[in-house]
Amino acid sequence: MRHRKSFNHLGRTTAHRKAMLSNMAVSLILHKRINTTTAKAKALKKYVEPLITKAKEDNTHNRRKVFQKLQDKNAVSELFRNVVVKIGERPGGYTRILKTENRLGDNAELCIIELVDYNENMLAAKDEEKSKKKRSRRGGRRRGGAKKKAEQTTESTAKEKAEGKSVEDKPKAKAETDSTSDAIAEKKEEKPKSGKEAKPEAKKEAPEAESKKAEPKPKKKPAEEKKEADKAKSKPKTKKEESTEDKKEDKAEEKKDDKNKSES
Repeated sequence: MRHRKSFNHLGRTTAHRKAMLSNMAVSLILHKRINTTTAKAKALKKYVEPLITKAKEDNTHNRRKVFQKLQDKNAVSELFRNVVVKIGERPGGYTRILKTENRLGDNAELCIIELVDYNENMLAAKDEEKSKKKRSRRGGRRRGGAKKKAEQTTESTAKEKAEGKSVEDKPKAKAETDSTSDAIAEKKEEKPKSGKEAKPEAKKEAPEAESKKAEPKPKKKPAEEKKEADKAKSKPKTKKEESTEDKKEDKAEEKKDDKNKSES
């Protein structure tokens, strides 16, 4: 019967058991990972984690207490300098046990015990999972107090918006009435005139156009006519103008010849 047996003796005497656990703790601190049986790993977990919590406060008393258990200066310096810096923020649970297969000879359960923050593969996998996860909030899971507060806030905001709109709508309504009255007056002014009113305007415009047509053009003086003729003669004629003049002369001569023939 297993009465009043608070821990696993591991089939060893007290001195043998303490020496074994101290050696395993030293190798775990130095190498960060150990392959062993699950029974020894569970016993080592209880042995090592109190030492890591003591290492959070770096003073001579704690260093001596840890050295009393480990009996290795290199392990103590590694624990206080490097391991605590990486693991010390945790409130406990500094080690992890990963079960593997059973041993061939005695079929004992084997496992790997390691320091938590030194497994880089698992840390990378956790970061990927966090990035993939999407957080979604559901309203049904809220408690009654939270719902009431949310409803009160929504009601207060709705009331404030309604009051603000009522205050702003009054001057807006006045401005809109003024603008509508101005628009109606402009439309009345811009309305097209009826047929009766348009006809007399057309009649008024017609005599004005006739009077403009009836106005005789001022005759030019003979001196001005002579000057214009001289200017026209003095200008050099182009080839087109010469050809047109020649054609006109030829036509005039032909007409004279035809007349003479008809008379004869």
